Amino acid sequence: MTQEAIREIIRRQREFFYTGATLNIDFRIEALKKLQASIQAHQEQIDAALKADLGKSSFESYMCESGLVLSEITYMLKHIRSLSKEKTVHTPLAQFHSRSYMKPSPYGVSLIMSPWNYPFLLTFDPLVDAIAAGNTAVLKPSAYSPATGNIIREIVRECFPEHHVAVVMGGRAENACLLQEHFDYIFFTGSQAVGIEVMRHASEHLTPVTLELGGKSPCIVDRSANLKLAAKRIVFGKYLNCGQTCVAPDYIYCHSEVKDELIKQIQKQIRRQFGKAPLENKNYGKIINEKHFNRILGLIDPDKVICGGNVKPETLQIEPTVMDSVTFDDAVMQEEIFGPVLPVLTFTSIDEVIHKVNSMAHPLALYIFAQDKTVAEKVTSECGFGGGCINDVVIHLATSEMPFGGFGESGMGSYHGKKGFETFSHYKSIVDKKTWIDLPMRYQPYRRIYDKLIHVFLK
Repeated sequence: MTQEAIREIIRRQREFFYTGATLNIDFRIEALKKLQASIQAHQEQIDAALKADLGKSSFESYMCESGLVLSEITYMLKHIRSLSKEKTVHTPLAQFHSRSYMKPSPYGVSLIMSPWNYPFLLTFDPLVDAIAAGNTAVLKPSAYSPATGNIIREIVRECFPEHHVAVVMGGRAENACLLQEHFDYIFFTGSQAVGIEVMRHASEHLTPVTLELGGKSPCIVDRSANLKLAAKRIVFGKYLNCGQTCVAPDYIYCHSEVKDELIKQIQKQIRRQFGKAPLENKNYGKIINEKHFNRILGLIDPDKVICGGNVKPETLQIEPTVMDSVTFDDAVMQEEIFGPVLPVLTFTSIDEVIHKVNSMAHPLALYIFAQDKTVAEKVTSECGFGGGCINDVVIHLATSEMPFGGFGESGMGSYHGKKGFETFSHYKSIVDKKTWIDLPMRYQPYRRIYDKLIHVFLK
């Protein structure tokens, strides 16, 4: 799509926004219901698209993508009227007689740029929040997941006129064109490198942004942990979508006393969940493309592989792989893995863990497995991270009742549910001052009695 075509879409959306049509709550509800019905009607095509792009099973496609979008829509339909109400706040005595309130208002024309790893979820989830808050939206799906991009475009065209929600297909050229334009809000999910570019371009127009990035999310296993259960949950979360999950446990940081037993349990769980030959498992996915496939292979040290390591280049598949005796100097620890490779490192004290985690870039997620509540509390209190779990992985993002987002290098801002509505809303602070009384103390000439009164009111 050309720069001129993109500019025309934005112009038409801004023109539509200023008609005030999206301010109507019933309009927003109707838009969400249309989207809900369309997703339900196209479930088979959604499953097929995700299978083509990432090898996802229909179960995983619904559990981790379309089902979560439908859950977000359900939340918004239930709460949109209360979220849209003005919120009255306390008025200080000095402002007598007044009503003070906050009025949620949409930003206007929003840009939502989504990645390829959960292409359906990470396009539509923020869109639901943007629509609920009363914005228009331009969607830019990843070019790396073309089949899902096509079904996204089909659903959007079925549900919305282009002046309300539009889809821009394409790759880097289209991304560059979009970032040249002035949006009222930008929501980006993707890599840190691209996130920096998004923020740089947004700064030229002073456009507010939400950046959902990534990082090396640690999975800490204390010696007090239930190792069998920890292994079961770690294997699920790590190898979900073949490790191509922004909140996947990137590496295990395990107490040295329980490392051997944990690895033994992990090996058992890999066989139990994926079979003796995972590459023959029809429900085991693939790496998105050859570029990322080769990048992941470059992170694997064959001498340290103790489980898995087999690959199928023709289908871009890599077995669930575990590496032992890993150090923070190894190649696999220099970048976010984003693949089915699980390095295991060890520690001897929890203070060592906290110091090390805090010395690295802030991760998007952190997981701690510990039966000792003191240890879990210490880690979650003293480590910096976006969000996480105690005695589980990944599931913290699967609820509309909690905000999801990064911290520091892993992003800024958050969304889901109420927080998602707030993210796409500007809250106007308004004082409605009554006219039947007008206290004279603020006006000149100032008098001694007013000076005393102002010290009474303002303290």
